[in-house]
Amino acid sequence: MDQVAPYNPSQDEKMTAMVAYILQIFTWFVGPLVIYFVKRDSRFVAFHALQGLIFQGCMITLSALMGIVWVAFIVWTAVTESVASQASGGPPLAFLISVGVIGLAWVAGYVLNLFLSAYYAVQAANGKWSQYPVIGNWARRWAGIATQQSLATTTDHVPQPPG
Repeated sequence: MDQVAPYNPSQDEKMTAMVAYILQIFTWFVGPLVIYFVKRDSRFVAFHALQGLIFQGCMITLSALMGIVWVAFIVWTAVTESVASQASGGPPLAFLISVGVIGLAWVAGYVLNLFLSAYYAVQAANGKWSQYPVIGNWARRWAGIATQQSLATTTDHVPQPPG
């Protein structure tokens, strides 16, 4: 979703914002965080770096929650099926299914990260103010950028005639 922006970014800003997205593929939140602190004076770069940073924070949180659920499931399975697994000599079927489900969820998260990072990197390189759903509004607010809706309700953006 493209929205009204306060200015058109320079070529350097476009490339730096693009790099923030590309780095999140390899460095998770570290790349966007460094770029945000180095280039936070540029609203365009700050906005895109914050989007990457917030998205990576959400991905890390979801991964941690999946890990906690998985460990809890392993403990629950070990407690409830210890007798059954001793009789069969192998791991419980529920454990094997959980490994597959959690593994697929992590792979899906990584593929989603690759796709979104590449897509928004291209958008940033083209100078667009494209934003993630929900996360984009947070990044705009934290970067101090007005949204189209807030610009429509104020007259601060309307040039005043001289005199």
